[in-house]
Amino acid sequence: MFIFIKGQVRRFLNTCIWSLQGWTAAWASEMSLRQWTIVNILSATLAFTLDLTTAERAILLGFGLLILAAELFNTAVEEIVDHISPERHPFAKKAKDCGSAGVALTAMAGGVAWLVILVG
Repeated sequence: MFIFIKGQVRRFLNTCIWSLQGWTAAWASEMSLRQWTIVNILSATLAFTLDLTTAERAILLGFGLLILAAELFNTAVEEIVDHISPERHPFAKKAKDCGSAGVALTAMAGGVAWLVILVG
């Protein structure tokens, strides 16, 4: 049992390390990730400044994290597409455009959440 737990702890720590490496790599090369991070900091600050319920804050903070996750997924798609197909190709364009649209839709969902909470 101890060996199993030790292996799971090691696996969890490795996952944390790899995730941090992914964040660091994306941060270094993706201006949009840095921009969305700033937007998230501002959004979180506002969420904690306004008189909101715990559930409303959780929704707004959660959407902020989803936007960052979408941006990281989009970065992964762009990186692999650029690696596999360095020349311009309609399939490569479609994959990258779809990734970008995913970020945009996630950001719109976050905006809708803000709008509903502020107006409602």
